[in-house]
Amino acid sequence: MKKTIAMLLAAAVSASLLAGCGSSSQDQTTAQVSSEAASKDTTGNQETSAGTASDKETAGSQADGEGSYTIGIGQFAEHGSLDNCREGFLEGLAEAGIEEGKNLTVLYENSQADGGTASQIATNFAGRDVDLMCGIATPMAQAEYGVAKKSGTPVIFTAVTDPVAAELADASGTPVGEITGTSDKLPVEQQLKMIREILPDAKRIGIMYTTSEVNSESAIAEYKELAPDYGFEIVDTGISSSADISLAADTLISKVDCITNLTDNTVVASLPVILDKAEAKKIPVFGSEIEQVKIGCLAAMGLDYIELGKQTGHMAAQVLKGEKKASEMNYETIKEAAFYGNTKVAENLGITLPESLTADAAGIFTEIAQ
Repeated sequence: MKKTIAMLLAAAVSASLLAGCGSSSQDQTTAQVSSEAASKDTTGNQETSAGTASDKETAGSQADGEGSYTIGIGQFAEHGSLDNCREGFLEGLAEAGIEEGKNLTVLYENSQADGGTASQIATNFAGRDVDLMCGIATPMAQAEYGVAKKSGTPVIFTAVTDPVAAELADASGTPVGEITGTSDKLPVEQQLKMIREILPDAKRIGIMYTTSEVNSESAIAEYKELAPDYGFEIVDTGISSSADISLAADTLISKVDCITNLTDNTVVASLPVILDKAEAKKIPVFGSEIEQVKIGCLAAMGLDYIELGKQTGHMAAQVLKGEKKASEMNYETIKEAAFYGNTKVAENLGITLPESLTADAAGIFTEIAQ
C-alpha cells in the first residue's frame, strides 16, 4: 500500500512539473509577441531593438509606399476660406499618394475661434501620438507648435498671414523648429489699386480686426503704410470677440466710404452681420478671397484657399514620407492673387465693375450665396 501511494505521489509531482513548464513556455511566447507588436511604428514597419528616439525623429513616419499615417487637423474657426484650406490640404496629400481611407487617418477638430479650445485640441492630438499636426489659421498653428515642440511632432500650418510676427519663422523665413507651412499674406497694394479703380471718389476705407490676432495687426500696418499712395485714409476698429462686431460695424460704417476685409478669423466668421449692415447704408464691402465675394462682398483681389491648401498638403507629404524635415523648409506664400467680383452686389449698390478688371477675372458671380 505504501509503495502504491508513493508511486501515485510521484506521478502527481511529475504532472505538476510538466504543467508548470508548459505555462512558462506559453508566457514567454506571449511576451515575445507583445514585445514585437509594441515595437511596430505607426507605418506598420518593424523596428529593431537598436532603433532610437533620434532615429524616429529623423525618419518621421517612414514611407516606403506601404506606410500609413495619422494626422491631426486643427481649424481655428468655421468659415469658407478655412474650410477650403482644409479641403485643399487633403487634396494635396492625395495628389502625393497619401489618401484618407487608404493610408491616412485624419483627426479633425474646430476650436470655433476660441484660443483656449485651440490649446486643448493641440494637447489632444499630442496625446493621440499623431505623425503630424496641421494648424489652419494663426492661433491654431501657435497652439499646436506650443505643444508639439516638446515631442518633436512636426507641424504644418496654413492661412497664417505673417509667420514671422506669429513667431513661427525668423525674418529670413527659416522655421523656428519643426514647423513650416503656407502664408495667406494679402496682396494689399493690388487691393488698394482695385478699390481706387472701382471707387474713384472714395477717401476713407474702414477695416475691422481682432486685437489678439497678430496677422491682422500686421496687415493693417501695411494698409496704413500704402494707403496714402492711393489717396486713402484707413479707419480701423478693433474687437476682442464676435460679440463686439455688431456695435463696431455700426460705428465703422458711419465713418467710411467703404470697408475692406482682412483674413481675420473672428471677423470673417461674422461677415454676414457686417454685410447686412453695410448693405442697408449702401456701403461697399471688399473681400480678401473668393468665398467672401460669393456671400456678398463686392469684389476682391484675393486668394484661392483651395490652392493654398493644396500647396500646404504637398509640403506635409514631404515631411510624412521622410523626404524633408519641417525645419528644412521655409514657409511659402501663394503664387498669384486674382480678381473676383459679384455683379449682383454691384447692381444692388448701383456700381458698375470696370471691364479692365472683369475681363481677366478669375471669377465673376451673378448671385449672392446664402
